[in-house]
Amino acid sequence: MAGIWINSGTDETRWTLGAPRPFPDEKTLHGLIAENPQLLPLAGSPQLTVLGSEVQLGTGYADILAVEPSGRPAIIEVKLAYNQEARSAIVSQALYYAAFLQGLTVENLEQKFAVSDHLETAGHKSILEAVQANGQDGIVDADSFTNSLQGFLDRGELRLVLVLDGVPDELARIVSYLDAMTIQALTIDLITVSVYDVNDTQVVLPQRVVLALNAEKTCAESGGSKPTTQEPVRSKGSQAFRDATTHASGEDRDTFEKLIVWAEQIAELPDVHLVSTIGETRVTLNPTLSTEGVGLVTISAYDNNQKPVIYGNRSVFERRAPKSLADVEQSTPDKIGQGTWIPISDDILDALTAAYREATGADH
Repeated sequence: MAGIWINSGTDETRWTLGAPRPFPDEKTLHGLIAENPQLLPLAGSPQLTVLGSEVQLGTGYADILAVEPSGRPAIIEVKLAYNQEARSAIVSQALYYAAFLQGLTVENLEQKFAVSDHLETAGHKSILEAVQANGQDGIVDADSFTNSLQGFLDRGELRLVLVLDGVPDELARIVSYLDAMTIQALTIDLITVSVYDVNDTQVVLPQRVVLALNAEKTCAESGGSKPTTQEPVRSKGSQAFRDATTHASGEDRDTFEKLIVWAEQIAELPDVHLVSTIGETRVTLNPTLSTEGVGLVTISAYDNNQKPVIYGNRSVFERRAPKSLADVEQSTPDKIGQGTWIPISDDILDALTAAYREATGADH
């Protein structure tokens, strides 16, 4: 039986299951999760950034709204098991908020709904700033994160997290069924949180409930498969990116190598370091400005990691390399930083080198 087992010390062979301390109210459990989202043992182990509590979405208020580093939104609903809403209403509430979020623009989410108040209180101007401030070590760049967040909203691909101090059987069966059926759009985490008093110390025991009607069985019977969501793996330097693009062939492989060598040269400038990010569908190499936490550009591989592309971060250009911005855009068909790719050429790389030198003050 899961829980905290305690030995009083009088008999080394006798252990008893400790009794968790009941939460006085849902507000206490809510506050524990809102302040310590890292306690939640979520599938894929993403690091959540809380965007706000009691966030108005439609006619209701989501207990906690958060976002993953990938840009996927997470709706967290908190209930105590004795609450009648814990049996089924918690699910309908979470689904209502998910349905409301689908199709929203990032701008609307940040500015026209209650998230804006929470961001302002925390001293952030955007969801991106909140994520970057949450210990992401400067490896989330503006364009890729915002575009990814918008994509999740457009597709309605969200994470639902249901947190309780105990799980009624009825709720477990409902969540098991939904998790098995909603193969593409939703990841559902059912979490129990218990608090114990052990030797005058409070101990928190969070547990992810293993669902009885598992999705793997359902998908096997239907001939499908439930994709697993893995968090991107980030590392310093360019080696991981180089390894991930070795299967490119011909001209593409030569272009990848040229871009990697260029990025390594840029990393020799003051206050620039390289970050490789390896995800399920995309790999990137980011020459990051240490003081910004993001780079002027990101090198990426699309089309099953075979096609090299570069896209720019316009806001960073405007802050750190405004003089070089016009020179770079002279060689691009569109303004950079608007979801467009920068064409790859020697002239472009020379212009981008000048931009990084301007951004780092290397010419002074």
